[in-house]
Amino acid sequence: MTLPPQLQELVDDFADVGPKERLELLLELSRELPELPQRYADAADTMEQVHECQSPLFLAVEVDPPDGDGARLVHLFFSAPPESPTTRGFASIMYTGLDGEPAPDVLAVPDDFYVALGLAQAVSPLRLRGMSAMLARIKNQVRAATAA
Repeated sequence: MTLPPQLQELVDDFADVGPKERLELLLELSRELPELPQRYADAADTMEQVHECQSPLFLAVEVDPPDGDGARLVHLFFSAPPESPTTRGFASIMYTGLDGEPAPDVLAVPDDFYVALGLAQAVSPLRLRGMSAMLARIKNQVRAATAA
């Protein structure tokens, strides 16, 4: 499986620790999710909700115009309540691993990459379904932005 470098680093970090430490790592990442810029202050009106997540999660994807090399970088924005650390942790994984990456690299991420994080022993399948839905929505928005 080929992943963008930052995402691969996260997968490796999770693989290097046991199930309990994976949860601690996920909680740590939840605290690192960046605040939203002002243009997304009203998440419910300006962002797409990921209904598959057990907690309210909203996301927005921006894709830069092509640069001199034709690359189009992807930028991710997430809104998730502080009292939802698992959801925030998943969003932070997406942000850390995919923000600033070229659109083709984001689209090439395997839909089930999250299995390599080894979280199946630590969180419910329903929560993992939410993470899968986040990636699907990100890819859909990237496709729409690059097709326009």
